[in-house]
Amino acid sequence: MELFKQEGFGFRGETLAARMSPLNFDEFVGQEHIVGKNKPLRRLIEQGRLLSAIFFGPPGTGKTSLAKIIARMTSRPFMAFNAAESTPKALREAVRTAESRRAVLFVDEIHRFNRLQQDLLLPAVERGRFTFLGSTVHNPFFALSKALLSRTLLFEFKPLSENDILKILENALRSERGLASMNLEVEDGVLEAIAKVADGDARRALNYLELLATSVGEGGTITIRLLEETLGVRHFIFDKSGDEHYDMISAFIKSIRGSDPDAAMYWFVRLIEAGEDPRYILRRILVHAAEDIGLADPNALIVAASALTAFEMVGRPEGDLIIAEAVLYLATAPKSNTVLRALAAARKAVKSLPAYEVPSHLRDSHYAGAKKLGRGVGYIYPHGKPHVEQDYLPKELIGIKIFDPRPIGYERLIIERFKEFLKSREAKRNETEVDSRKL
Repeated sequence: MELFKQEGFGFRGETLAARMSPLNFDEFVGQEHIVGKNKPLRRLIEQGRLLSAIFFGPPGTGKTSLAKIIARMTSRPFMAFNAAESTPKALREAVRTAESRRAVLFVDEIHRFNRLQQDLLLPAVERGRFTFLGSTVHNPFFALSKALLSRTLLFEFKPLSENDILKILENALRSERGLASMNLEVEDGVLEAIAKVADGDARRALNYLELLATSVGEGGTITIRLLEETLGVRHFIFDKSGDEHYDMISAFIKSIRGSDPDAAMYWFVRLIEAGEDPRYILRRILVHAAEDIGLADPNALIVAASALTAFEMVGRPEGDLIIAEAVLYLATAPKSNTVLRALAAARKAVKSLPAYEVPSHLRDSHYAGAKKLGRGVGYIYPHGKPHVEQDYLPKELIGIKIFDPRPIGYERLIIERFKEFLKSREAKRNETEVDSRKL
């Protein structure tokens, strides 16, 4: 098996995705944060100063395409090398060839290199006789050695937006390199639906479009019905700004709030299969964890936040399992809106009452002359001192009730803990009063 090759930049390719690979920055879509005009990576490329870099991010976001653009703009041969199929011998040969040709050596799936193979790259990367570009879908700080990271620049690629994907699909339909010669008709909403289900992956979107184009043939019409049948889903799309979108989200959240895991999972799958952005669902879950569960089970927020982080690393379709676990956890967790009520009560107090001054003993005293002004005087550091008697509110607000926990889940423990605290404080206060009377 040939492990690396020099590639040209012709208009032909086996797949639509290959044919539509951008040839320059005018055709490149997305990643504006690093290759937009006057952005750091764009400047390095245009100035011919980029020597070594690692591109990391989800598949189908332009890592390979940008590597080819770099080779084209610098008039250098492009060599593709897949780390998954490599051996130390093949890697040495690739490096020697790249140095002799002053080529761009693009190492895909570089996270698959073991430490020995990564170390083999170090001297060559340091010599700088070729442009080394690595690509990975994994976090490079976990997947690559510190030595290699110290010799390369890191650039993170983000999932493409639906608008980015839509632009790529429209270009593919118009371009002579794409599907222009097929004279296809496309029903309204089809491209938007593909952009939704592609989940930020341009390659996946183009593969779907090519499959549909092949199904209808030259002069054919790609319909929503065909899209649903081909991809094997029902109720494939909905208008994100319409009632159905909000109704389904509402049903999803209310099912979790009502502790119905069956309904929550049903609405979750309806949403995801309809093309809803999984990150939007995860953001709603995060809010629900604080709003409707809160201190009844503080782990709910941790689970929701972890699900968002894990999904970003995995993506779809495997990431659906991660969201499903979070949905089931939240649906079966005890429910409490104590956090919501406490926030509302605090806001009401702030808006309706005067802005009382911070008591002197609570003011910042970490500067010269603070104590002369009475700042911090009388403050008691509570650690190591049992039952410290000290007020933390302006005197006008002493006794205001903002936090009102209920005997639900973990909040029951909070109530019991505070009962013991208040009981001990009252006992200490009584002891102090007795001692003062003796005096």
